[in-house]
Amino acid sequence: QVRLVESGGGLVQPGGSLRLSCAASGSIWSINSMGWYRQAPGKERELVASITTGGRTNYADSDSVKGRFTISRNSAGDTLYLQMNSLKPEDTAVYFCNAEILIRATMTHDWSWGQGTQVTVSS
Repeated sequence: QVRLVESGGGLVQPGGSLRLSCAASGSIWSINSMGWYRQAPGKERELVASITTGGRTNYADSDSVKGRFTISRNSAGDTLYLQMNSLKPEDTAVYFCNAEILIRATMTHDWSWGQGTQVTVSS
């Protein structure tokens, strides 16, 4: 009923930049919070950043992303972005989009996940 599709991942050299996108579609009444998570090989999935409908942002406590990554949404609220600058090899992971959605067909809330997009930072 609801689909989240990420794009924008790829291979980039250390110090480079990438911009991830996540488009939501389907039976959507409204979208509340959206966020980016990542999962590196052998590690648990972790929050990178999140953003509310009102634009309030929250970044992972780790200093590893603050100041380098910026989360944003389009004005319609159905597309999520993650601008990643000064990328490091330790940023290598699969990045997943997550959204709290009020489903139009059932008028129930659901947390939906995208399929993920691979980001590889390597020289």
